[in-house]
Amino acid sequence: MGKNLVYKILETHLVEGKLEPGAEIAIRIDQTLTQDATGTMAYLQFEAMGVAQVKTELSVSYVDHNTLQDGFENADDHRYLQTVAAKHGIRYSKAGNGICHQVHLERFGRPGRTLLGSDSHTPTGGGAGMIAIGAGGLDVAVAMGGGPFYLACPRVIKVNLTGRLSPWVAAKDVILALLEKLTTKGNVGCVVEYAGPGVATLSVPERATITNMGAELGVTTSVFPSDEVTKAFLRAQKREDQWVPLTADPDAPYDRTIDLDLSSLVPRVAKPHSPDHIATVKEVAGTRVDQVMVGSCTNSSYRDLMLVASVLKGRRVNPDVSFGIAPGSRQVLEMIAKNGALADIIASGARILESTCGFCIGSGQAPKTGAVSVRTSNRNFEGRSGTKSAQVYLASPETAVAAALTASITDPRDLGIAYPEITLPAEFWIDDSMILLPSDKPESITVFRGPNIGDPPKSDALADTIKGVVAIKVGDKITTDHIMPAGSRLKYRSNIPKYAEFVFEGVDAQFSKNALENKKAGVHNVIIAGASYGQGSSREHAAICPMFLGVKAVVAKSFERIHAANLINFGILPLTFVNESDYEAVKAEEKVEIRDIQAALKAGKDLLLTTTSGKTVSLKYSLSERQKDILFAGGMLNYTRSRSA
Repeated sequence: MGKNLVYKILETHLVEGKLEPGAEIAIRIDQTLTQDATGTMAYLQFEAMGVAQVKTELSVSYVDHNTLQDGFENADDHRYLQTVAAKHGIRYSKAGNGICHQVHLERFGRPGRTLLGSDSHTPTGGGAGMIAIGAGGLDVAVAMGGGPFYLACPRVIKVNLTGRLSPWVAAKDVILALLEKLTTKGNVGCVVEYAGPGVATLSVPERATITNMGAELGVTTSVFPSDEVTKAFLRAQKREDQWVPLTADPDAPYDRTIDLDLSSLVPRVAKPHSPDHIATVKEVAGTRVDQVMVGSCTNSSYRDLMLVASVLKGRRVNPDVSFGIAPGSRQVLEMIAKNGALADIIASGARILESTCGFCIGSGQAPKTGAVSVRTSNRNFEGRSGTKSAQVYLASPETAVAAALTASITDPRDLGIAYPEITLPAEFWIDDSMILLPSDKPESITVFRGPNIGDPPKSDALADTIKGVVAIKVGDKITTDHIMPAGSRLKYRSNIPKYAEFVFEGVDAQFSKNALENKKAGVHNVIIAGASYGQGSSREHAAICPMFLGVKAVVAKSFERIHAANLINFGILPLTFVNESDYEAVKAEEKVEIRDIQAALKAGKDLLLTTTSGKTVSLKYSLSERQKDILFAGGMLNYTRSRSA
């Protein structure tokens, strides 16, 4: 029996374990990336490990999230990132050079390599044939120090693509169609592998749009074959020597196969407030639109912006629409400036924004009260835009520019405009001068530390009895944005005591204060949650800050992969109900107790949670022996230090 593409790449990087679905494996990581919202803590943790130089083939530190200089904090952290990169063998992409995933795809993505990034949209690299996985910053720090990355060996879902996209139907519509089919829940432990004759009709940037938003499925990653299209993309980036052909064997096995005819697709949107709340554009056509934003790591490539510029040429944005465009990289911005497309965009009345994450993470461009905002980004969680009452629709650049012209959600096929066919250039403009190489004299570098930077918080060894209170009870699909708000709050990412003041800020404004008071009184905090707890961003602060506040366990119906791993890394027990109906039996603010934890974990037995009202609830867990040892030690840093000793 042959091998699928996922297992072919994993096999060449396997360090521990067997390639059997569900078993824990460890793989060697070739490349890492960080961004400034998660990277500061990742490098503080890397420094704490005492490793002089990174041991990966390539590690890159990007500044793309917190570029608003509102106070000294972001500028200070950027200087820290630049100096720590120079000292420890890491490349540093300066603010203005672009969004990490777009730049990495352009300049560093290599077929067959493994990439671990402290950002949940790291799977963008799968568009170039990489196994690219998002993780918490501590896992990335360990990989930079030469340690392997542990994960559950995935089940592989084959998406067999046939046909060709029709005019005005985009790669975004492909992933929206898949989200409609698979939803954001129930896909943990899977990888999506694309195959079939339709693959050859998609450019690498289009493939990257699909793998980028694969993160919303909850899968570990997504990957495309490396073929002649990949080779042409690398040749245009002057990196053809890095190309290798990669494809699955004809008789490769898969856990599931989904057939998707590209020619049958129509323009789609994700309605508020979830990426899997899908409708066709026709179904919501006529909805008034106040704001349109084109950009983010999902849709800010040269191909995307050339499409938008071609539609806008000689036309004006509707006066009732606030329209912003953020190129994904300096390469893209420079190219559309040189060929005149940028002038066409400006002449239309669009606002040109920085080549950063910006509006996607609620850092600027918050819509007005009750606004409808059409965006090409990847998430539309309630309040993520910076305006809680806003209604955010996710759409392709084609559908977004149609909304900008008409001030309503409009099927772009109804514009009456000839579809502009965009051809990728044979050669991209190359200038890596804003990617700084590490120092060849690292001993001479002094790492800058501003007053907002603290040490990684310490955690205690796992208690044998958790005796405390349900500090908060939440429902399904709680995202890391719910737990740790982004936007302007991100500037406190390296100051855990301050950032912890905002845990669950938009859900229960008193949570942090109450939890800290419980901790000071010696009372443990427990969180009760519904299904898919921890969706969204990989930001490990959604585990670090609760740990700082004394949270010892989260009991949920189910967890998303990255967040569950982050909880373990910071010594918080991720537990699930044996019977999901028991979720109703545990009340907020109720006193609870979980006894004999260590003995039960060692024996592989279920745990029992008892409440003051006399109820007993059975709890299970999905932990490898290594993860149990991490919890016993009180988290990954303690575990790593003990092993080093």
